[in-house]
Amino acid sequence: MASKKSAKYIFVTGGVTSSLGKGIIAASLAKLLQTRGFSVTIQKFDPYINIDPGTLNPYEHGECYVTDDGAETDLDLGHYERFLNIPTSQNNNVTTGRIYNNVITKERRGDYLGKTVQVIPHITDELKANFFKLGKTGKYDIVITEIGGCVGDIESLPFIEAVRQAKLELGPNDFVSVHLTLIPYLAAAKELKTKPTQHSVKQLQEAGIQTDILVGRTEKHLPADIRKKIALFCNVQLNDVIEAMDAETIYDVPILMRKEKLAERVLTKLKLPKSEPNLDEWKNFLGRLKNPTEDVIIGLVGKYVELQDAYKSIVESFVHSGAENECKVHLKWISSESINSKNTSDLLKDLDGVLVAPGFGERGIEGKIEAIRFVREHKIPFFGICLGMQCAVTEFARNVLAHKKAASTEMDNNTPHPVIDIMEEQKKITKMGGTMRLGSYPCTLKKGSKAFAAYGKQQINERHRHRYEFNNAYLKEIEKAGLKASGVNPDTNLVEIVELEGHPWFVGTQYHPELKSTVQNPHPLFVQFVKATIDYKKSKTQ
Repeated sequence: MASKKSAKYIFVTGGVTSSLGKGIIAASLAKLLQTRGFSVTIQKFDPYINIDPGTLNPYEHGECYVTDDGAETDLDLGHYERFLNIPTSQNNNVTTGRIYNNVITKERRGDYLGKTVQVIPHITDELKANFFKLGKTGKYDIVITEIGGCVGDIESLPFIEAVRQAKLELGPNDFVSVHLTLIPYLAAAKELKTKPTQHSVKQLQEAGIQTDILVGRTEKHLPADIRKKIALFCNVQLNDVIEAMDAETIYDVPILMRKEKLAERVLTKLKLPKSEPNLDEWKNFLGRLKNPTEDVIIGLVGKYVELQDAYKSIVESFVHSGAENECKVHLKWISSESINSKNTSDLLKDLDGVLVAPGFGERGIEGKIEAIRFVREHKIPFFGICLGMQCAVTEFARNVLAHKKAASTEMDNNTPHPVIDIMEEQKKITKMGGTMRLGSYPCTLKKGSKAFAAYGKQQINERHRHRYEFNNAYLKEIEKAGLKASGVNPDTNLVEIVELEGHPWFVGTQYHPELKSTVQNPHPLFVQFVKATIDYKKSKTQ
């Protein structure tokens, strides 16, 4: 084991094109090290100037992943948590915006008095301080840092320079550079091309970094002659050329990297002891995932359905909970803007369950409400998350309580029945970034509820990201009509969960359960929702 005083550092960079899967490679490497007994964490450094992704449109950046401590972070942190089964924090995601904000704050405070503040050394020093922050806690043997974007991007230059400096400071036995590139297959020429990889490595060398391990993302196997060519032209040892084939599922990647001996190569360079990884639990999960005995179709109703990364954690939660139930979950993506009272039956009647997704703003809201009306009346299993839960309350108020103009004040500030209203502490807030109710909060479950049956305990903690909440002025009226508050925050009485009486499975949560589902611990509400869809499908066929 590495000394607790000094962590070892692995830096993962990418070239040729974005979205090659640096996050999955980093998470897979971390898993292979973790299953050998090493304590590992992963951090993502993003070169964009936003302080965090919280204000970014999902079309720009996919899902915004929220940690226990309330950080709005990159969706790659979701992969890290799902693979490693350990929580990340504010310190696991750092952006250019945050680095510059820190440096400018120090400059205004007078920390650099008399000095000209420059990219080198001030920005790079701040980057390095953040590289090493988690390693200095004494909790980790190995810290993996994923650098976002591509080598050669203008905005990435200070990051790459900081990595170069970190290598000099750490020395060869405490630093490993892993570079991921694309090795494209040209169908017309019927051959794999190494030139993009050569250029990418050359750019890295020009920045002062010689990569130690080269991972080639490819759709065809790399033959021995291609591997030799890459090793020769990129100045790496032959067994440091790693093949990363396109995989059936991201959860295959640790197994593929095990075969390629990625972790062994890293451990050799870090002078750490080698042992066999214990992947039994992981392989059991893959066995259940790939050999389902049931299958269901669940409609995912949202306004970003053409960009599935906007709901990444929900998709992965269905993978985990599907495997737990030995069931293949087929998702049918339904744009909430396309739903109206005339086509609801055609869109939803053949589904085994419906999840109404979280989101913000008015667009597509009536479609979500219409979908919920249909599944409520036809007793189709329903799961509403955040805005999905708020829409369920609105639909119930309109169609059961006959408050026809009931709404959330987010959508209609003049509604006569604000069943969902802005939180009291949000009313004076004017800044958008990092000001929502964010992070982990407690919730007390009512015994006898579906939520209590799922969790098997009364006290839970879940992650939030919202400004609006259930309006308790309507609680008695709504509960009397059959929509019960089955989970409540013990400190504020905020309604966290609603459940409909007399329905096989109708649950809405104000929090985001998908943010805590991992391979080893599938989220209990997703597990029970999938089970409910299996039971519903069987009842239909009977």
